[in-house]
Amino acid sequence: MYLLLSALPVVVVIVALVCGARSLYAALGGVLAAACGVALAFPLTQSQASQALALWLPVLVEVVLIVGGGLLLSEVLRASGAQQALAQWVLGQTGSGVGAVLLVVHGVTPFAESLTGFGIGITIGIPLLAHCGLPARKVAVIGLLGLCAVPWGSMGPGTLIAATMAGLPLDALGLASAWVSVIPFVLTGAAAAWLASAPGQRGRAVLQGVGSGLLLTAAVALVNAVVGTPPAGALGALAMMVLFLWRARRSKQGGQMRVALSPLGWRALQAYGVLLGGVLLAGVLTNVLVNVLEGALQWTGMGHLLASPALWLLVAALWFARGRPGREGSLRVLRAWGQVAPVTGLFIVLGVLMAASGMAAQLAHALAQGGSLYVFAAPFLGALGGFVTGSNTGANAMFAAPQAEIAQALGVAVLPFMAVHNVSAALLLMASPGKVEMACHLAPEGALAQRRLVQTQVLLVDMAAVALMAMLNVAFALH
Repeated sequence: MYLLLSALPVVVVIVALVCGARSLYAALGGVLAAACGVALAFPLTQSQASQALALWLPVLVEVVLIVGGGLLLSEVLRASGAQQALAQWVLGQTGSGVGAVLLVVHGVTPFAESLTGFGIGITIGIPLLAHCGLPARKVAVIGLLGLCAVPWGSMGPGTLIAATMAGLPLDALGLASAWVSVIPFVLTGAAAAWLASAPGQRGRAVLQGVGSGLLLTAAVALVNAVVGTPPAGALGALAMMVLFLWRARRSKQGGQMRVALSPLGWRALQAYGVLLGGVLLAGVLTNVLVNVLEGALQWTGMGHLLASPALWLLVAALWFARGRPGREGSLRVLRAWGQVAPVTGLFIVLGVLMAASGMAAQLAHALAQGGSLYVFAAPFLGALGGFVTGSNTGANAMFAAPQAEIAQALGVAVLPFMAVHNVSAALLLMASPGKVEMACHLAPEGALAQRRLVQTQVLLVDMAAVALMAMLNVAFALH
């Protein structure tokens, strides 16, 4: 009975989503099932409830605000035409071809996704790809492959949740996730280059895609080690963009600058600069106050608030809109936030209920009976969470605590185990039904009729990456 009740919330969510229920209803069903489990077999003491509330309420509020800030920034840039201005300028530097495609997959889309999150990166990447002369299906597939750096999406709230639930330092998990991400970075680069190249040129193109993936891995890992996890995806992808644009300017293919960056485009870049600069400078200020000033622990909470992406996403959006986002745009953001934020919040509540009540531990100990076989299977569970929720945040809220419990029960190192889980939980977001639907709507006409094929091709790349990460998990466990 205890095992059944501990597994019931996850089963309810998966069954609801497979049957076509909306994510909101699936998440609500999972929370209700968890509440039933707490009432029937896993009671929470007042002390446990208070500790969980104190730990997770600030995280929940921050994640929900990050969602709103990301949507607002995306909307003001889209409505003003700034996204289109940037697209025209970037393509004017690189032209079409494998280089332009890799610029989008390992540069533009990860950069935008790291700043805003929740799949918003493809709203910038796919319009760029649509000008590369590729068929609509390939545009949609390649655009989705750009969601390869989701552990750092929205400045990393999903990774924050995984680290908190596993009891790991955020930057340590971020750095380990960066090195593990070499697998999806390389595979997405190789697949995108293959799709974008002519049959006789695919060998060289794939090598170019592999090299791009290796460089992105090194860039994200370096930034994560030097300045921390939240800005690592954005700055690593920015370094790749600079590298690709520099190479294009030096090559004959890039030629002379064909499109000048408009004042609107410059203003959009400045908005991104406000976001990144604010997070970085506030983070440095926080470290100084905490480490230098004696007895200044009271600064920690304020410093975290000042360095939160939630604050700087809002500041950047209001700065770009000159403090006056349009009424129609504001209503559109509120409607979108009203759809995304409750789902995200409910999945966090579900994960907290399972962790605090002991349901996650019960489920973990049961799954750990599979012994070393589970070490191989663990990334597939994380990937399933990303697929059914369409969110690294939601997947980690559901499964991070059980995964950490299992790692401890099996006696394997928690940090590399959770890094593999974190990357796996993010990876299948690109193949989730909602993201595929969005990509096909953004792609040129004809992609919608092929959305099943689009999803299948993305899933093939994803499952190859998950299988390789499962082997890596076994290697970590045997080491």
